[in-house]
Amino acid sequence: MESATSIWQQALAIWTSGGWAMIALALDALAIFYLGHSIFFRIRAKGYLHVPEKKWKKWIKHPENGKGPIGRMINFVMGAQTIEEIGIFFDELNQTEIAPFDRDLKVMQTCVSIAPLLGLLGTVTGMLATFAALATGSGGDKTMGMVASGISEALITTETGLLIALPGIVFQYKLAREHEQYKAFLAHLQTVCTQRLYKQNKKAEAA
Repeated sequence: MESATSIWQQALAIWTSGGWAMIALALDALAIFYLGHSIFFRIRAKGYLHVPEKKWKKWIKHPENGKGPIGRMINFVMGAQTIEEIGIFFDELNQTEIAPFDRDLKVMQTCVSIAPLLGLLGTVTGMLATFAALATGSGGDKTMGMVASGISEALITTETGLLIALPGIVFQYKLAREHEQYKAFLAHLQTVCTQRLYKQNKKAEAA
């Protein structure tokens, strides 16, 4: 218990020595990992990885039997009567299913890019504090304390910015792959649904 308390106190001391830039870095880190987890769980909630292709192809033939998010999408698009109409339905589906992820991924990418810049800004302010202490101090212990504080701020903010950005980049890459996989699924679904509607219309015309 004492060891955990000691570690917490040391972490808090390091954090506070980073200056005001650490607050901005903390908010940026929260934004990155909140958006990342939100995107991840929302994509996985679509259920496209857990529904076998054989099953959702049966749902295309009988849309009323569809279940879950995939079933609802199939039921929506298979209400189309023509090839042009099903194209419009899939355009609407892409706007509701893909566009929000595109937007959130761009915001996350921006936040990841900002992290090292915020760290660099903290470095600059820390070095300015160091130079100000050297310029105005008399060389005593107080001056050395101010110099040490400025250098500490400069180094800690740089390190924190990198520690936030590096896992953020990896997380973003994984989410981008999930997003592309979901887009590929929707494109495949559109192809199969369109082919099914085309065959239905051909049979209706032949009859």
